[in-house]
Amino acid sequence: MTAQTGYGLITTPQTVAEAVAAMAGGAVPIAGATWLLRAPLRHEPMPDRLMSLRCLTEVQALDIGPERAVIGAMVTHDALAGALAGQPDLAGLATAAGASANPGIRRIATLGGNLGAAGFAASDLVPALLAADVTAVLATGSGLQSLPMAAFLAGRGGGGLILRVEIARSARRAAHARLPMRKAGDYPCAIVSVSADVSGGTIRDIRIAVGAVESTARRWSSLEDRLTGTALDPARAEAAAREMSDDFTARDAVDAPGWYRLSVLPVLLRRAFTQIKV
Repeated sequence: MTAQTGYGLITTPQTVAEAVAAMAGGAVPIAGATWLLRAPLRHEPMPDRLMSLRCLTEVQALDIGPERAVIGAMVTHDALAGALAGQPDLAGLATAAGASANPGIRRIATLGGNLGAAGFAASDLVPALLAADVTAVLATGSGLQSLPMAAFLAGRGGGGLILRVEIARSARRAAHARLPMRKAGDYPCAIVSVSADVSGGTIRDIRIAVGAVESTARRWSSLEDRLTGTALDPARAEAAAREMSDDFTARDAVDAPGWYRLSVLPVLLRRAFTQIKV
C-alpha cells in the first residue's frame, strides 16, 4: 500500500520481501523517525519515498531468554530498557536504552532507527551493542544476512533491511557510562560501554566500546588487550585509558571539541568499571 502525504510517498509493505523490494526502489525505512524528521535542521533533504514497517511482525520481536536475546528493529528504547532490567550481562544495553536522549524520544526512537542513522555519532545503543557483541540480522534481495556489529557498521550504507539483533547470554557483567551535553539536546559527547568476564576479581575477557568521540562507534581493542588478565580496578583502568587516549582521532562539533571528548574518556571508563565492580 502506498499513500501520498506531506512528507512524500509512504509505502507500507505487508511482507519482508515487499519491504526489501521497496528499498531497492529507493524507499527509506522509518520507525520512530526521530532522526529522519530532523533532516531539515541538518540541512539535508527529506527522502522522496518513505516506508513504514508497522505491518512487519519480523521487526517487532523482543525475547530475552536465558541463552539468547532477540531484539527487533522496531523495539523502542523505552521498551528495551524495561525488558533488560535486572540482567547483569545486558546492563550496559539497558542503561543505554534507558538514559538516551529524553523520555519523549525514548518512547518512539527504535533500535533499528539508531542502527540505520549512519550520521548519528552520539547514539547510545551502538556502542552498547558493540560491547554486547551482538549479531545484526538483515534481509536482502538474496536472503537473510547475519553480521557482527562491527562489520554491520562498516557497511551499513550498502543496503539491507535491519530485522533484529541477536545476543548470546552469558555470566558477564556490563555497564554503560555517558557524558551528556545540555546544548546538544541531552545527547552525549562521549560514551564508554563495557562488557567483562570477571573471575575472582580478575578480568578474563573484556570488550570496551567507545561512542560519540569519532564519527562511528568502535571497540577500543588495544585497551582491551592491556586490561585482560589484570584486576578489575577502576583506578588502574582510568590510568591505562589516559595513557592510550590518543588511539582516537576525536571529532570537533558544536557540542564539544575533540580534545574535550578525549579528556573525559578515562573518567567514563572508571565509572563503568565501578558499576561492574559493585
